[in-house]
Amino acid sequence: MRCRLPLLLTSLLLAGAARADFYVVVNAANPERNLSAKEAIALYMGRSRAFTNGEIALILDLPRDDPRRAAFYQALTGMTVAQVNSYWSRLMFSGQSVPPQALPDETAMLAALRRNPGALGWLSREPADPALRTVLVIKEAAAR
Repeated sequence: MRCRLPLLLTSLLLAGAARADFYVVVNAANPERNLSAKEAIALYMGRSRAFTNGEIALILDLPRDDPRRAAFYQALTGMTVAQVNSYWSRLMFSGQSVPPQALPDETAMLAALRRNPGALGWLSREPADPALRTVLVIKEAAAR
């Protein structure tokens, strides 16, 4: 029993460390300096298509089946990926809006953010690239 306790404590610590933050990112040339969570939700849920300065935003996302996307939307909106997908299906069917542009992976998202000053994307790691700027950090929701 004595050997199992340190192993259990180590497992619990590592499980907590496995949580990650999400970084909402723009091109460094974008005048947007910060986004509130409310503004990010409006952009990612199609309620707004422009930054606070009025410039149209190109919203970037990962594919519908990417597990990081599920964790991002849970952390950002509190909704499951099924709820988010259902939400977008209704908006698209009614012609009200289109979902963010899906890119194959975070490498493609980084490249698109570097090329487009009007792009808004998210990453599971803080970008080290000086051509990009983090405008919001979202804490991943704790496991329920």
